[in-house]
Amino acid sequence: MKRQLLIFCTLIIGLTLSAQQKVKKGFAFGALPAVSYDSDLGFQYGGLVNLYHYGDGSIYPKYNHSLYLEYSRYTKGTGINRIMYDSEYLIPKVRTTVDVTYLTDQMLDFYGFNGYQTIYDADLSKSTRYFYKNERNMFRAKADFQGTFGKSDLGWVAGYTFYDFAMDTVNIDKLGFDHISGGSLYQRYVEKGLIPANEATGGSINYIKLGLKYDSRDQRACPMKGIWTEAVLQTAPGFINSNPHTKFALIHRQYFTLMKDMSVAYRIDYQATVGSGHVPFYAEPLLITSFLTAASNQGMGGKNTIRGVLRNRVIGDDIAFGNFEFRYKFLRFEWLKQNFYLGTNIFFDSGIILKPIDISSTTSTLSETEKAALYLTDYKAGQFHSGAGIGLKIGWNENFVISADFGKTFNKQDGNTGFYIGLNYLF
Repeated sequence: MKRQLLIFCTLIIGLTLSAQQKVKKGFAFGALPAVSYDSDLGFQYGGLVNLYHYGDGSIYPKYNHSLYLEYSRYTKGTGINRIMYDSEYLIPKVRTTVDVTYLTDQMLDFYGFNGYQTIYDADLSKSTRYFYKNERNMFRAKADFQGTFGKSDLGWVAGYTFYDFAMDTVNIDKLGFDHISGGSLYQRYVEKGLIPANEATGGSINYIKLGLKYDSRDQRACPMKGIWTEAVLQTAPGFINSNPHTKFALIHRQYFTLMKDMSVAYRIDYQATVGSGHVPFYAEPLLITSFLTAASNQGMGGKNTIRGVLRNRVIGDDIAFGNFEFRYKFLRFEWLKQNFYLGTNIFFDSGIILKPIDISSTTSTLSETEKAALYLTDYKAGQFHSGAGIGLKIGWNENFVISADFGKTFNKQDGNTGFYIGLNYLF
């Protein structure tokens, strides 16, 4: 915990010092260390640069154009190489976001399919660190567009995303791990055919996205009132994909003011596979959103979906999860001619698989001994994966928020606790 607090304090000091550099017109250039902590990923180190163009300053603190660059690494093996451009002025009245990212992960979490259908052995995870891991290198190029119908809160979303996945077993020789009989869970899934041979090493996907949105939030960083709802269809058509399939997402967020600086917020997220297409195993964790605020958006489990639950613990064809938060900004103060606040959030997160990934044709041919080696049990519908906890928020001029969340799971099959330091409220 001392290490985590040191990381948090370093982040606060870095951002506070940068607060003295305020440019309200023309170009603004900011460079910061990329410092954070995630119990699933480890300590993040590296750097990020953000170049803003504010024009004549008339729309400040909004910007005309933003260019974001990040190069960072996590101590548990994840690397982020990212360039993102965002503007509402490149195309008049259309928000354009272009993102090119290369993510490397030597130890990506893999806990099998369908949540509790795969048994999680905490002792094995500690003694053999790579058993519930595999390697993934992912390249992503995406372009998202958003607009409104006239001056209403109703609008549209559209986009295109290209993914290329390179999947493999953990390089235990490089990382200095000992060999274990039978290999990792990922290796066993490949060997027994739960992961098809033509998917085991990855592949490419071309997604086309269309949808509608309704956004009446009073602000984006920490809304106190309003609704933000999206209905998005994302399809990988057969004429440009070897595994055609379609996903649908309905995401509803709502915010209520209880009193000054005190609010309640919730998010309900439903994502489903539509039609008869087949989703490759490496694409199942991906979550749909109209605007990507972080380097990746996947789950369920981890800091972006169910805090406290292991990252990627819950993978299914159709899923739903909810986040419920009580938020309170309990102290406001001015320092270095900047406005700050301290806030807290008490949260409850929960998710469920509504339709499991169908592996019955393969598991029906396995013996009980083979199932035990795969840590498989019978699938049971209606089981929730939940966590709850508390967070600390430090707001700088309302729009920039340093976040720390601590979550505790309700079921030991989902892990134990999760601690996450980064930026922004969850939703």
